[in-house]
Amino acid sequence: MSNEKSRLVYSTEQPSQRQNKPVEKSLHTDVSPARQRVTVSLDRKSRGGRSVTVIRGLLMPMKEREALLKQLKTRLGTGGTFKGAAFEIQGDQRDILMAVLEKMGYRPKRSGG
Repeated sequence: MSNEKSRLVYSTEQPSQRQNKPVEKSLHTDVSPARQRVTVSLDRKSRGGRSVTVIRGLLMPMKEREALLKQLKTRLGTGGTFKGAAFEIQGDQRDILMAVLEKMGYRPKRSGG
């Protein structure tokens, strides 16, 4: 490629360090399930009108989170994923998830309508 067509740009300034968002702190906590603040809510925003049940506040190691998500998806017969620190389960599954979390020893709180 000739120098005339080159789009390479040079800068004499010092390169700036990127400010990365802090990675979610360790989810390994010694807090008992009954003392964790768990919320279960329904979300429809930015999803094309589809409903998703969101669970926030579950503090557990990643291995346990993956096992719990798999268990919930199998039990409910729906899909689901993690988004940051929240679980997202397809559909309006709030009542069933509240019962399952209570059996596990958590004290979930229903958020929203």
